Amino acid sequence: MAPAEVTASSTGRQIPIVCPGHTRPLAELQFCAVQEDGCTRTFLVSACHDKMPMLRDAETGDWIGTFAGHKGAVWSCRLDPAGLLAGTASGDFSVQVWDAVTGSALWEFPHKHIVKTLDFSEDSKRLATGGHEGLLRIYNLTGNEVEQQTPLTIPQRPDKKITISKCVWLDDDTVVAAGSDGGVRFWNVNSQPGEKPTRMLTVDAEIRDMELSADKRMLTVAAGNKVSFFDLTKMALVKSHKMPIHFREEGGATLHPSGTKFVAGGSDLWVRVFDFETGAELECHKGHHGPIRCLRYAPDGNTYATGSEDGTIRLWKTDP
Repeated sequence: MAPAEVTASSTGRQIPIVCPGHTRPLAELQFCAVQEDGCTRTFLVSACHDKMPMLRDAETGDWIGTFAGHKGAVWSCRLDPAGLLAGTASGDFSVQVWDAVTGSALWEFPHKHIVKTLDFSEDSKRLATGGHEGLLRIYNLTGNEVEQQTPLTIPQRPDKKITISKCVWLDDDTVVAAGSDGGVRFWNVNSQPGEKPTRMLTVDAEIRDMELSADKRMLTVAAGNKVSFFDLTKMALVKSHKMPIHFREEGGATLHPSGTKFVAGGSDLWVRVFDFETGAELECHKGHHGPIRCLRYAPDGNTYATGSEDGTIRLWKTDP
């Protein structure tokens, strides 16, 4: 699509909530809904190249706190399912785990290269990490100090280093790792060293983003110039849509909880909403002043967040 053909959203111009605070390009966003006094409160965490991952109120965008301590760009920031722990993966060759309530640093796990991704298990007892080393590491957060510093280490391929761009827990025994070779590998974390992945899916380019749906049935993958959707109950590709942008350097995609539409952003300044079935563009929003680097729908689907190279996060309404 030529730049001249880009028009504002068919639903009218939308003015998002702008969340300042970061000073460098954003790297990752994650929503986390937790129960507080019988009510649901949703938080938003952001990873950024300014070394300062932040926690915000997801409804208002108000800043709550900053996890300060890394000496390099932070590529990934995640809350555990209970919202009590925060994990950060950095270009300073380390992963840190924090008390998400007080902001205190709890553990630091050294790596030998840039760490691009991490994720907590559903029971919050284990942490998966990956990055430029090409090794998926599984840390036991409930063990003694020796056990915590001696993770299970899983190379993606025995003959070649494959950078891991994203990892997510599918269940208590399985971690899904997305690689620079276009492979999506499913690893049994209780297997013996040297075993092959239990399953594998592939796309035709380096994977920039990967999202697992809340019901863990659909996997969204952004790679090259396509957004692909895999039904994990059948381990099959169900949709693949070519985008008017590419994901070679930044960007990603997020599927609405209803499964009817998705948002994608990458190599230009526009935030686009697409129909899941046809891939047709439904909305196109302008607001950022740099390429889109990350985006996610909120758990209730009422809003979505985008992070840009311009250092800002914007909160958009799904149905303005």
